[in-house]
Amino acid sequence: MLDNLNKYRIVLASNSPRRRELLSGLGISYEVRVLPDVEESYPAALPVGEIAEYIAREKAEAYKSVMTDDELLITADTVVVCKGEVMGKPVDEADARRMLHKLSGCTHQVTTGVCLTTTGAHRSFSVTTNVSFKNLSDEEIDYYVANYHPMDKAGAYGIQEWIGYIGVTGLEGSYFNVMGLPVQRIYKELCAF
Repeated sequence: MLDNLNKYRIVLASNSPRRRELLSGLGISYEVRVLPDVEESYPAALPVGEIAEYIAREKAEAYKSVMTDDELLITADTVVVCKGEVMGKPVDEADARRMLHKLSGCTHQVTTGVCLTTTGAHRSFSVTTNVSFKNLSDEEIDYYVANYHPMDKAGAYGIQEWIGYIGVTGLEGSYFNVMGLPVQRIYKELCAF
């Protein structure tokens, strides 16, 4: 179905096992390539809804000098925003607990920015999903932090893990976007590439 991509080798620029799983679900062949120390900062004045897409474009820019003409690069970044605070990955377990306490009993936004890049063109977009959590107890938060891996996830949680099973009370938008890759939108954009 994505015959228009036959001239490209698809490259996913991500260490995330969730992104690899989700991209594999589209049934396309790809390879993973990760450059060390790719910058993930953004201007302080940037509106929160534009941060993830900005970082995805910056990641793509870092790869431009090592891309070949037959490659199509996919870069992505996910941010969680709750009560105006942008939450990336927690720096330690205490930060993970702080983030989960803030998300407890609230609806927050998860935005994933994606950039599709070749040596001659690029297309970027972002997808936002609203996620609502029940009030989480200290015991539930401590259990999750001790038994799962919140350190590599924006907002300190994976919706596909135990905390998502017991804590998420509502979802408006793409579930897969919350996991880290809005695959339906990527499929649509790849079809039009």
